[in-house]
Amino acid sequence: MTHRLTTGPSAATKPKTGAKPVALGGDQPIAFIDLKAQQARIRPQIEKRLSAILDHGRYIAGPEIEALEEQLAHWTGARGAIACASGTDALVAPLLARGLVTGDAVFVPAFTYNATANSVLLTGAAPVFVDVDPHSFNMCPAALQRAIDAVKAQGRLHPRAVIPVDLFGLPADYDALNDIASREGLYMLADGAQSFGGQYGDNRVGNIAPNTAVSFFPGKALGAYGDAGAMFTQDKDDIEAFMSIRWHGTDAHRKDSVRVGFNGRMDSFQAAILLEKLAIFDDELAARHHIAAIYDRRLEGIVGLQKTSAKAKSGYGYYSVTTPHRDAVINQLKDWGVPTAIYYKTPLHQMPAFSAYAPRRDDPALPHTEQLSASIFSLPMHPYLSDHQVNHICNAVEAAVEATAPMGSGSGN
Repeated sequence: MTHRLTTGPSAATKPKTGAKPVALGGDQPIAFIDLKAQQARIRPQIEKRLSAILDHGRYIAGPEIEALEEQLAHWTGARGAIACASGTDALVAPLLARGLVTGDAVFVPAFTYNATANSVLLTGAAPVFVDVDPHSFNMCPAALQRAIDAVKAQGRLHPRAVIPVDLFGLPADYDALNDIASREGLYMLADGAQSFGGQYGDNRVGNIAPNTAVSFFPGKALGAYGDAGAMFTQDKDDIEAFMSIRWHGTDAHRKDSVRVGFNGRMDSFQAAILLEKLAIFDDELAARHHIAAIYDRRLEGIVGLQKTSAKAKSGYGYYSVTTPHRDAVINQLKDWGVPTAIYYKTPLHQMPAFSAYAPRRDDPALPHTEQLSASIFSLPMHPYLSDHQVNHICNAVEAAVEATAPMGSGSGN
């Protein structure tokens, strides 16, 4: 049975235009992400696991690491899962294993977190920013092909890899992207930092692309109590290479360096936390889908929604919407007790660190990225929201959009 808060009525009364949404009554204040409620559910089990680590003393490479890797591989269907210290490490290690060098081009969406581009630069390769689809918010296959053609025409870089990002939990259009990658000879590394629990066709995230990088940052759907991540693969050779790279590039005895690597190990404490969270993950994922279904039904036509395809099933790491009057809307929502966040207000090509890789000022190559950056925001999404809270949020969004939109203007995309 899905573990959910149940206080308060199942739905809130819709406010009149310009009126404040009804109070939450018996419900607790709304949290954007509620780690405290989750911890209360599993704290005894966590404390037992942490005590076991204190007893055996293997704070690095303890038995919890291997147990977690086995369970992650089983859950996703991947041949191997390799735990590491962060989602960024999970991106860098596979790129290093492929031998990327200066002069290689790696195609990344311009609308995502900066770790995706940083991971490319850390290998010496160059990120090439690709526009996103305005409906899915993920890398646009047509834009990827245009970017590849442009790089080949310029002749300065060698097209080498592509990193689709499953933004907010929704897997990218892997059929179309894989067709392009195969035709162009590109290595594909999926950035599933936000999408653990998502699915594409019959495959779960971790078992869609040749390699997948996942983050277990505390705010993720499956999150540790510190930085942590994992790499997934179906290739047995990748397993040993990734394990080596995360341990300073050492051999099987973890003594002599046989390749370039770094300290990317996950500690045993984080693995212990993740083992207990993975045990309830199916239950929490079902709750996320239930909450998203309410949002979808209530907010359709009021704000722009992230559109899924017939094959893609989101893990709902976040629930993000768009409106042309975002700042006014989120300020109103704050007054009504609804927390929000903006991912991402500045697109990658406009950040100072990546300015050398930005398109020319006269090249409108990233219009959808820039439009989304100006209009997107995220609503609370976690398994411990009650139906009453979710309906209150929907009422508040509807009232805020109506109160802040200029007369006669639209409210959605």
